[in-house]
Amino acid sequence: MTITANSQLPNIYSQNRSSINHPTDYLLPTLGAELVYTQDESGRYLAFYWQHSEVLGLNPEHIVDEFNDQSTFVPVDKVAYLERLHRILTHLVPEKLQCWFSYGQELFELELIITPIMPQLGKAATTVLVMGRLLQAKVNRTTIDVITKTPTQIELTVRSQRHQKLVNRITKNIRRNLDLDVIWQQTVDSLGKVLRLERCIICSHQPCSSKIQVKAEYHQHQSKFMLNQDIDIADEPAFAHALTTLEPVVMESPEYTLCPKQKVLVVATSYQDQANGLVALTVPEECYPLTESEIELAKEVADQLGTAIAHATLYKELESARQKAEDASRLKSEFLANVSHEIRTPLNGMIGFLKLILEGMADDPEEQNQFLQEAHHLSIHLLNIINDILDIAKIEAGKMELDCSPVQLAELFSDVDNFMRPQAQMRNLSFQMQLPTTSDEIIVQGNYQRLLQVMLNLVGNAIKFTQEGGITISADIVLKKIKFQGQPFPGMVRVRVADTGIGVSLDKQDKLFQLFSQVDGSRTRQYGGTGLGLAISQKLVEAMGGEVHFYSLGEGLGSTVTFTVPLYQQPVIVSASDNDFLNSLC
Repeated sequence: MTITANSQLPNIYSQNRSSINHPTDYLLPTLGAELVYTQDESGRYLAFYWQHSEVLGLNPEHIVDEFNDQSTFVPVDKVAYLERLHRILTHLVPEKLQCWFSYGQELFELELIITPIMPQLGKAATTVLVMGRLLQAKVNRTTIDVITKTPTQIELTVRSQRHQKLVNRITKNIRRNLDLDVIWQQTVDSLGKVLRLERCIICSHQPCSSKIQVKAEYHQHQSKFMLNQDIDIADEPAFAHALTTLEPVVMESPEYTLCPKQKVLVVATSYQDQANGLVALTVPEECYPLTESEIELAKEVADQLGTAIAHATLYKELESARQKAEDASRLKSEFLANVSHEIRTPLNGMIGFLKLILEGMADDPEEQNQFLQEAHHLSIHLLNIINDILDIAKIEAGKMELDCSPVQLAELFSDVDNFMRPQAQMRNLSFQMQLPTTSDEIIVQGNYQRLLQVMLNLVGNAIKFTQEGGITISADIVLKKIKFQGQPFPGMVRVRVADTGIGVSLDKQDKLFQLFSQVDGSRTRQYGGTGLGLAISQKLVEAMGGEVHFYSLGEGLGSTVTFTVPLYQQPVIVSASDNDFLNSLC
């Protein structure tokens, strides 16, 4: 029987809604069936009548008004029922079926005939008339897993076709993209929408990690978010089993992960038999369990996704390596340009002064001596540049070897003062050096020449980049026992070089210790230099068991560089009161 739009039934929809919902509605009983109801394409009840309503404890008004409530009268296999509903509305062909419905804690097996209500010409059908009868009832809701029926071949074929189309769609999307975030989200969206899932998540997995992280999720609006949440594998045996065996697992969903009291299908994604992710999706409540072919399809999706994850990860790593190689090539090109300039400048000066002497251009011996001193000064500068280049070459080749021995900190500070104070005074900068007050010498463990090189580099930079103000070099003792190369030390000495110079912006400070890199060529090029000083200093200090750190609040706010070196023996530190007493005696 097919109902047309011109029949008497559509008059129901023009009546007041409360009269439609009443179980004694005079139109539905007149159709002569035990159970009669109408629904729209979403499965929402428009009218409902069942002659056994009072006996079975059903409230027709509640059923019509509260379709989304858990206690309403709904098919157990919602997905299959709605698919059949859509098929009937599309093809306008009535169908007969048997299926289970639930209401509260009760289950009902019904025999139904679903008939489309024919639309007006040129319009799509949107409602159906359903008539049926009760075959049997079950009271205990927990018997839902027992009340399974063998699906018909048609039902199996329809489900198989639907799932295969879904796999094809996911595979097509995966192959068109190398962005992992897009792949993950497209996959969960496809699974969730087509299968009408409560929730579906995809997690990334690293073999060495005990946790997985939710990278993408699809969920209904009432579900809590899980995106970026970490899940401990040890708390989920099913997850651990799926990752270990690479076989699908059906589990009861814990309350804090997916949807409580629902079954969850867990499938590991893998590449070359190595798990690299996990897909977990809620299994809709059905009258019969997943078939073997559907499990195989789930594995096929997981395999495709695992391969896509591996390829996208490899592409990302290659892209990152390519970018790093390009950056390194660019930095080395800039470095070579800077170094060629730095070498050519003192070399040209040396040649010029020597040529003046050879051509007899000096007016007197005193001027000739001045030319020789300038040429000597430039030669020392050139030697320092060449030494820096040789040092960085040794560091990159892993051939930098240091012989460490006790070094007197006062002697080191004295040599730095002799070398650098005249340069600071020439630029009208204040120059201060401060050592902790102790009753005996402060001795550190290191290589004297390399420590001197580090301090000259740091202080030289401070002077070079400071236009006004001054430089302060200080040291303090950190009494914390350490071990370096198997040898215990009582603490560290922290040396601090602070200046009032041009400073460095916060977003560019990470470039300071990169080889061949100057923080901002547009600002620092005028000061000269190869850009190797800090990088070499860091490597030398680390080779002696210390660390180098840089601090600056921003451009124009000065800079502070600190480095540490092991304390060879613990000195006796003089307190402020003791120091005042000693001064009074003097």
